[in-house]
Amino acid sequence: MIGGVVSALGLGFVAWLIVTDAPTYRVLARLYEDKQQVRAMLDRWGGWAPIVFIGIQAMQVIIAPIPGDVTGLLGGFVFGQWPGFLYSTIGQTIGSLVAFWVGRRLGATFVREMAPRAWRRMSSLVEAEGAILCFIVYLIPGLPKDLGCYLFGVSPMPFWVFAVVSTLGRMPGTWALSAQGAKAAAGAYLELLLLTAILVAVALPLYYYRPRIVSWFQRRG
Repeated sequence: MIGGVVSALGLGFVAWLIVTDAPTYRVLARLYEDKQQVRAMLDRWGGWAPIVFIGIQAMQVIIAPIPGDVTGLLGGFVFGQWPGFLYSTIGQTIGSLVAFWVGRRLGATFVREMAPRAWRRMSSLVEAEGAILCFIVYLIPGLPKDLGCYLFGVSPMPFWVFAVVSTLGRMPGTWALSAQGAKAAAGAYLELLLLTAILVAVALPLYYYRPRIVSWFQRRG
């Protein structure tokens, strides 16, 4: 019964995205309509296409306002589920490490002035510096992951610890976006709807309870 209710709520949410013409739905629809144009662009890039995409993914982390959800969907749509996931992970890892290095080199004053709102929300997390807490930040939807790279650069966390933890934390969300893009490219809309419903059913509770989850891990730390 619980599974049926959760699935119904997830499918209802997907229907709501379509009815309200939400940005995620518009991106998927545009990708499907412009499939030939996307393929032609890839043909022009040739063997450089994965490298170009990795660069785009790295830049969307460094320039935080660029929406990472859109590029994640694009990777799965263009390259397929697993290659898109691999290229997205490499690009996001590179971008995260660059942002971490910039935060460490330029210090707290620069990061606080660059992102005052994120600083107010997450400065206590940076002070905690725990690897598990860092993993939770990158795992739970709704937290500023890209700006978090700069913030964790200010913390005493070792470079290699941040590299491992942030990459692992991003992987589930990256795989989900890549899988959705691949389903849209293949025209497997039923599978896309079911996958989206499952993801929504998992992500919504995490998003809603994210302050409590983070606070619990802070207390444990």
